[in-house]
Amino acid sequence: MARHKLTLRNKRLVAAGAAVAAVAGGLGVAATAGASETTETNPATKRPVEKVVVRAVLAPAATAQVSPAVTYNTELAPVAARVQVKEELRRDGGTRIELRLRDLVADRTYGAHVHTKPCGKLPADAGPHYQDEVDPKQPSVDPKYANPENEVWLDVNTNKDGSARSVAVVDWRFREGGARSVVLHEMATSTHEGHAGTAGARLACVNVPFK
Repeated sequence: MARHKLTLRNKRLVAAGAAVAAVAGGLGVAATAGASETTETNPATKRPVEKVVVRAVLAPAATAQVSPAVTYNTELAPVAARVQVKEELRRDGGTRIELRLRDLVADRTYGAHVHTKPCGKLPADAGPHYQDEVDPKQPSVDPKYANPENEVWLDVNTNKDGSARSVAVVDWRFREGGARSVVLHEMATSTHEGHAGTAGARLACVNVPFK
C-alpha cells in the first residue's frame, strides 16, 4: 500500500518535472528565436541602406542660384518637366543611382551622367563627368576612363508620354564632395575612341548632394 502511494507520488513528481521541462524548453526556443531576430536587426550586422533622394522640376537657367534643377533648352527639356534622382549606398561598397524623368519630348533618347559640380546658369558650370579613376587628360574622351564602369551613365529612352527611367550600378562610391549633379544631354552617350563619354549639348541639370 505504501509502495503504491510512493509510486503515485513519484508519478506526480515526474509529471510536474515534465511540465517544468516543457515550459523551460518552450522558453528556450523563444529565447533562441528572440536572439536570432536581434542579431538580424543589429545595426552592427545589418545596417539600413543609406539613400539620397532629390525630386525637382526644371526651372529657367537664370534661376540656377535658387532652383534645384534648371533647363538650358526649353524645347527638348521643357520648364516644369519633372526629375527624380535616387542614390543608394550598397552594403557591398558599391552605389546604385536611379534617374526618373517625366514630361520630356516623347519617344526620344537622352544622354545623362553624374557631374562633378553643381548646376549653374551656364551648361558648362556643372563641370566634367565624375570619374572614379580620373583621366589625367581632360576633357576625357578615352574609353579607358570614359566608360560606364568608371563613370555614371544614365541614358534614357522616353516613352509616348515623355517619361523615362534608368539605373546605373557601380562597384565604388563617390569621393566626398566630388559629385554634385546629374546633367541631361541631347543624344545617347558615345563609346568610341576620341569621343567616348560625349553626348552632345547639355540640356538640363539637377543638383544632387551625392554621398
